Parts: sequence; structure tokens; C-alpha cells
Amino acid sequence: MVVFPNAKINLGLNIISKRPDGYHNISSVFYPLPFNDILEIIPADQFHFESSGLEIPGKEEVNLIIKAYKLLKEDFNLPAVSIHLHKIIPMGAGLGGGSADCAFTITCLNTLFELKLTAEKMEEYASRLGSDCPFFIKNQPILAEGTGNIFTEVELSLKGKYLVLVYPQLHVSTAQAYSGVTPHQPQQSVKEIVENSAVSQWKDNLVNDFEISVFTQFPQIQSVKEELYAHGAQYASMTGSGASVFGIFDQKPSHQFANVVWEGSL
Repeated sequence: MVVFPNAKINLGLNIISKRPDGYHNISSVFYPLPFNDILEIIPADQFHFESSGLEIPGKEEVNLIIKAYKLLKEDFNLPAVSIHLHKIIPMGAGLGGGSADCAFTITCLNTLFELKLTAEKMEEYASRLGSDCPFFIKNQPILAEGTGNIFTEVELSLKGKYLVLVYPQLHVSTAQAYSGVTPHQPQQSVKEIVENSAVSQWKDNLVNDFEISVFTQFPQIQSVKEELYAHGAQYASMTGSGASVFGIFDQKPSHQFANVVWEGSL
């Protein structure tokens, strides 16, 4: 069985408060993007995992795909499988690619072996592997709160818009992103902004709080955002804690941007 785990972007990202456990409460709208990895899972005589495309750092046993298989195997008599991931979505780019691979492994195994899991139960499994993993089970626009694990449906469609996604080949660590952020409660929630105003009105209202810190440390990322606006973007923003930046246009721009990893109609 072959499935296509997709990326996501953040529309606005507010850092609300620091929690006693050291994590932060956030508020952000997650929006699915048709930019995909390729994941194949088939029954096999023994478990096997391999990947191609972008090189995946870290030890194999910490890979979320393998963790997802082992998690379901604890509760179900799953046979051995052979898994091949062709990695296309850049890692550490604020696009949720690893979380998508994890969630799609769960949905794929559910279908392949007729586990009859509900979407809610699959979200519960996914939540054990990462705060934003459950988003990719239903894969529809949501408001993420808490640590990014509390979801509320959002009425939003960007259908017909054209999106350009730029990844300037820089690595922004989570610690670097948080280093210059002061948690605060915004006057207007990201949900209210995206539901009640046009994309062309988001520029001065829909903010990613990480940009203040990241742009200071990585002015090249700020330059990407400015270039997107200079060439007609209705809205441009860094996604997540960086380093990817996207621009939303009414139609395909004539300008050729550098380091584009995906572009297309939504």
C-alpha cells in the first residue's frame, strides 16, 4: 500500500505562556499542504525499513514511523512489514513532515490490516508520538492550542490560491527560536483572524511570534519574506519555528524565487 504523507504550514503562531513543565502554550492554525513524501508499507516475512530521498538523521530506532508500527503492534497482532519511505519534505523546516509520516503509518496499517480504528482512536495513538502528529489523521484546518495538541475545527479554505514555499537551507533550532520570545496573550486570536478576514488583510494582524527572534539571528530568512511581499504575495510568513517561509498569491507569480521546495495551487 502506498500513501503520500503531506506537509503543513502554520497560519499565525502565538506563544501564549510558559508552562510549569517547561513547555509553552501556543495558538496556531495548522493548514495541510499538498507537498508530499511517499510511504509504502507491504506485508513481509520480517520487519524491514529503508528510506531514500533526503537523508534522515538520527538512529533508525527513534524514527517515528518505526515507533508507530511498534506502538500498534503492542495492541494488535500485526504481521511483519516492509516499509519504504521516500523523503521529500525537508526536516527541521517547520513543515511537520516527520509527524505526517508517523500519522500516515498509523492510518495505513489500520487500512492494510483492517484494524477498524476510529479517527479519534488513531489520533490518540498519534498523540503518544508527538504533539502535532494527530493533526495528520483527519488532515483538515484546525486551531492548535496547548502544546500544539488541543484541536478545534476552523472554517477556512485557501482553494484557488497559489502558494510558494521557500526553504533557505538554514537550520533553526527550537532553542534558538524561543531565545528571543516573550510569551503574551494576543488581542485577537489566530482563529478569529483567519475566519473573519480576507487573506489580503492578514499581513499586519496574523503574526508568527518566532519571527522576532529568528529574523534577528537569521536575516536571510527575513529577506525571503520581504522578497515574497515585494513580488505580490498577499500574505507571507515563516512557518513554525523556521526556517521555511511561504507566500500566498492570487495567481502564480512571474518572479523566480531561489530555494523553492514546493509551489502550486491550493
